[in-house]
Amino acid sequence: MSFKISKPQKEIQKAARDFAKGEFDKDLAFDMERAQKFPEDVRNKAAGLGFIGIHYPEEYYGAGLGILENVLLAEEFCKKDSSMGIGLMLSGFAAECILRFGTDSLKDRFLSGIASGEMLSGEAFTESVSGYDTGDIKTWAQKKEDAWIINGQKTLVTNGGKAGVYCVLCRTDPGSIGADGISMILAEGNSEGLLSVNPRDKLGMRMVSTSDLVFNNVKVPCSNLVGKQGKGVLQALAFYDEARILLSAMALGTARGAFLRALDYVRQRELFGKKLAGFQVTRHKLADMAMGINIAEHLVYEVAADFDSGRSDSGRIAMAGLSACQAAIDVSSEAIQLLGGYGYMAEYELERFYRDAKSMGIFLGNTGMMKDIIAKNIIEKIK
Repeated sequence: MSFKISKPQKEIQKAARDFAKGEFDKDLAFDMERAQKFPEDVRNKAAGLGFIGIHYPEEYYGAGLGILENVLLAEEFCKKDSSMGIGLMLSGFAAECILRFGTDSLKDRFLSGIASGEMLSGEAFTESVSGYDTGDIKTWAQKKEDAWIINGQKTLVTNGGKAGVYCVLCRTDPGSIGADGISMILAEGNSEGLLSVNPRDKLGMRMVSTSDLVFNNVKVPCSNLVGKQGKGVLQALAFYDEARILLSAMALGTARGAFLRALDYVRQRELFGKKLAGFQVTRHKLADMAMGINIAEHLVYEVAADFDSGRSDSGRIAMAGLSACQAAIDVSSEAIQLLGGYGYMAEYELERFYRDAKSMGIFLGNTGMMKDIIAKNIIEKIK
């Protein structure tokens, strides 16, 4: 049974498509991607139209809609331009931690600014030694009177050096072991003692800055604690599920954008007096590409709708993520092959779509980790 989106959702989809068509300039995208920057005027226009934080409540400059609507935006933006779409959709990365677990005061202070485009947000979870093992975090926060004092270093921080606020996982109980005693605390980007170092030059997703953060006696108010003390890892895991749905949608849009470019090319290109689209080998490639996209679409829309209905399932989300990211990699790679030498040229965009697709497959979490989540979910269900 195919997934049906509502008429209002179709209107949101069209609005996003029209915006991308009018604002995502191809030459500008080339320049910004090379410079590893995002055009701020495009972000400001998107924010003014309510595209950033569409799933935030209206009192925080959002539209009070759901994750499915956010997914539709991500797909349309990345279909038009993978790099610009990623840059827009990750401008509020990790703000969901504030939205889902923060106090009303924290939401008032930060969500409106993020949704209006006044600031970016980022997550500071990963450390160079522990990697994805959130239970091995060394960054610590000591409570002194009315403040937390944070010390440590985070690596591969999304929007690192650019964000106005970071969600930081810290060990608030120095004597704790594993995930126990780890909390999530907000640190503003301009905090004294907070330094952005080692900016990364990446294969793809180059419009989103990535750097390390060093915390040297960074003082933040006690009220910057997100949720309950000691529950930071559980909050981060919940956020990862939501983030993977968004990432799946970006991958889906990237796959669809690569497919449409390849389809347009083979319809026009002739070889030995015949359109490329007339050759069986080409048609079979197109069929395989379309199947991968349609399978991913069904899973992505389904997990987004389930999330909005309170039926979030980590295993299904991981399936959607793997399917969409693999579709993006496979389709963009095959699209390059269909264009031949032209596919390798930057002006045809497909090499950039492929680099972004490959980066999303890593950003999602390594394949083994995703399969572990899927397997755990399956095994628990058949007990």
